[in-house]
Amino acid sequence: MSSSTKRVDAEKVEAYTRALLEAARSEGRANADLVQWQHAQKFTPEVLETIAAMQREDDLRLLEEVAKRYKELLDSQDTTVSVTVTTAVPMDDALREKVRAKTEADLNAPVYLVERIDPSIIGGIMLEVRGKRYDASVRAQLANIRKTLSSTFIEGEEH
Repeated sequence: MSSSTKRVDAEKVEAYTRALLEAARSEGRANADLVQWQHAQKFTPEVLETIAAMQREDDLRLLEEVAKRYKELLDSQDTTVSVTVTTAVPMDDALREKVRAKTEADLNAPVYLVERIDPSIIGGIMLEVRGKRYDASVRAQLANIRKTLSSTFIEGEEH
């Protein structure tokens, strides 16, 4: 690691630390936060992303209920698979049931659908299951067409 990278990292650490400390001091919880930050370094990106999403949606008040439900699901050894479905527009009930039935059949497990709307995919659907992405969006299809045409054109000129 170069000395300039170390310096930049040290500046970032200082800025982040001071922002956190100032927030904690203003709320009278600096020592409690220190313990929390020591535990937070163990969080996976997915956990941090979920907490950030709860913050964005102003849902941190649900954290205690989420923890309770987490324990219930863990204790019951629930086998439900979360499937994130991204569409350009909200799904209607018929499409939702088709997606649920297809993914449950493919995974041979009950499915919990997490629905996201992203107009930038133009149309089609994207599924994320167990860390894998299945992209049948119009945006992805257009990118594949562009790639194919580009490589065909370049290969055609070379021959």
